[in-house]
Amino acid sequence: MFGKLAWAAVAAAAIGALGFAGPAGAAELLLGAYAHDVAFLGAAIGSGAADREKGADIELGIRSDRIEAWRWIGAPQAHAFVSVNTDGTSDFVAAGLSWPIRLTDRFYLRPGLGLAYTDGKAKLPAVNAPGLTPAEIQRRLTLYQTRIDFGSRLLFEPEIALGAHLGGPWSAELSWVHISNGEIFHHGKNQGLDDAGIRVIYALGARGR
Repeated sequence: MFGKLAWAAVAAAAIGALGFAGPAGAAELLLGAYAHDVAFLGAAIGSGAADREKGADIELGIRSDRIEAWRWIGAPQAHAFVSVNTDGTSDFVAAGLSWPIRLTDRFYLRPGLGLAYTDGKAKLPAVNAPGLTPAEIQRRLTLYQTRIDFGSRLLFEPEIALGAHLGGPWSAELSWVHISNGEIFHHGKNQGLDDAGIRVIYALGARGR
């Protein structure tokens, strides 16, 4: 589970998201359930590590009101969330911005982009290094086959969701979240994680419908 550094990142992400929002503060609470390391999505975008890790991800987060001071980039909402894997593999925290785009009175599209920090594996040791014992070779091979090698613990976090207002303060979103280093935070390994699932949103205060 999370170490001290990761929990510090959770707090920093939450504080950062609320700081982006200014006086408006948190406008929405998020709770989601995701399939972890989705095979068909990873294969489609060539992330190179699809379906290595198992379990599901539980996501808990906050989202600010729209940031009117940033209307020059579309008045986005800031978000911060923590994602915990039920199988004990790669957890992560993320913070960033998203833009709700109205499709109809009920439905909307929400692209987003942020940064993430993972406690997953980064820079796994080479299986073909000289002088390894058979047991060590097998240990490293098992890691390669069952864990994502992110290359870096600091990652990009693009996401997109299709949402629907359910009435009152409630909404729901079909959501895809991706994390990887983008060959920027690390050169070489660029295996990524794709999560697909649904999250429920509760709007606070005046944002409640």
